[in-house]
Parts: sequence; C-alpha cells; structure tokens
Amino acid sequence: MAGVKVKMETEVELKASADKFYSIFSSQAHQVPNATPDIIQGVEVHEGDWKTHGSVKLWKYTVETTEGNAEVFKEKVELDDANRTVSFVGVEGDVMKYYKTFKPTFQLTPKGDGCLAKLTIEYEKLRADVPPPDKYFTMMFKMTKDVDAHLVKA
Repeated sequence: MAGVKVKMETEVELKASADKFYSIFSSQAHQVPNATPDIIQGVEVHEGDWKTHGSVKLWKYTVETTEGNAEVFKEKVELDDANRTVSFVGVEGDVMKYYKTFKPTFQLTPKGDGCLAKLTIEYEKLRADVPPPDKYFTMMFKMTKDVDAHLVKA
C-alpha cells in the first residue's frame, strides 16, 4: 500500500566483532567495494566526509548480480555510535523511483567473539503496485556476509 511505512528485518550472526563491522560502515565505506566487488562497485563522498553523521555518499552497485542491474543510491548517513547503528537515508537514486522513503539500517550487537547484525529496511512505496524491496534486502544480506568474510580474513 502506498502511504504506509513498512519495515523488513532479519538478524544474522557474524564472525567479525561488532566494532570492526560498525567501523566499516560508519567510517570506512570506501572499503566496502573491496569486500563485495560483485555487489558494490564504488562509494563516493558527496558532502561531508567518510565518518561524520549527516555526510552524503553515492553508492554504485549491482542488484541481482546474475541479471547485472547497475544502480546508484545517494544516501545521508545517520550514526549512533553508542548502539553501533548505521542508517542510510535515501536521498536520490534508482530505489527512489519506487519508494517515497527508503532507509536500510545495520545494528551490531557484540556476541561472543563475533556479533549479531540486525538488518532492517524501512520504506514507503510511491504507488500501490510497487513490490516490496525484497531484492534490496537480499542484496543487503549478501553484502553483510561478504563484508564479514572480508573482515575475518583481514
């Protein structure tokens, strides 16, 4: 339904520490393409810098890597250091053709030597016929697993 805010979420256990994982998305996003090059092709700062709340970045990515759909996503980052939470508030880009609001969030909680990652996408459809962002949620999950594997190797 258009005009209704919806939330999708899941949790995934990671081997990397919550602090390591949080630091990648909160202050070293330029490292993400190294960890998951088949999904993320590049990240550029448009306003601010790599580590400041409110900075704006442009992500170049491929959603549904088998079909090779290249897209861009311009976001304004929201950081909550105390809770190790990073949110990317959609400003422009391909997803904004379908959703009035689009906000993926990573929340990391320490668990043993690793952590528990809560992945959330909050969104509001522009029209009733727009499907839920399942492909973006799947991409977010795969990206999380790739970054975790990269951090464990590093």
